[in-house]
Amino acid sequence: MSGSGSNDEPARARPVPLFTRCIATGFFAGTIPWASGTFGTLLGLVICLLPGVHGTGILLPLIVVFFFAGVHAAGAVARAEGGRLTRSAAAAKAVFQPGPQAHPDPSVVVIDEIVGIWIALLAIPHTVSAFVLCFLAFRIFDVLKPEPARWVEQLPGGWGIMLDDVAAGLYANVTVRVLLFLLPIIAGPGWLP
Repeated sequence: MSGSGSNDEPARARPVPLFTRCIATGFFAGTIPWASGTFGTLLGLVICLLPGVHGTGILLPLIVVFFFAGVHAAGAVARAEGGRLTRSAAAAKAVFQPGPQAHPDPSVVVIDEIVGIWIALLAIPHTVSAFVLCFLAFRIFDVLKPEPARWVEQLPGGWGIMLDDVAAGLYANVTVRVLLFLLPIIAGPGWLP
């Protein structure tokens, strides 16, 4: 397309190195044609299930390294892909995030979801119920983008792509901590496995 200023199409195709594309797409989990963000989140959760990964001593350095790698990789892929969205992502954005998007955030980029779910899971008990709550809370906050997540999403390049999911991960982490504290009080001990 000609220079219409749309975020839907890249200004011109730029080659992205394979390693950079692997990082940005979560080793190609982002290429799943529907709900790619959910699959990226699931990949991040599965990585946390690997032996030893969920501990803060491993997970925190992974978050830092992949956040900065993600800023670079997400920015490079966004410049190459533009704002291309899957149908499910376009429908969710139309309902929950109406209006124009300042910078492209293509559906194929899921490193932000991976880092975001890692933040949601950071120092959370290693239980099925806690992991399920983190997954659900993170996806809800990632889709709804309450402030300041929506504001940081407007930052240029990979920064906006990554930081809105950092915010969603922080919201989810705090929410799950509160739920894990309150649910046994409200529903009685032993309610959460």
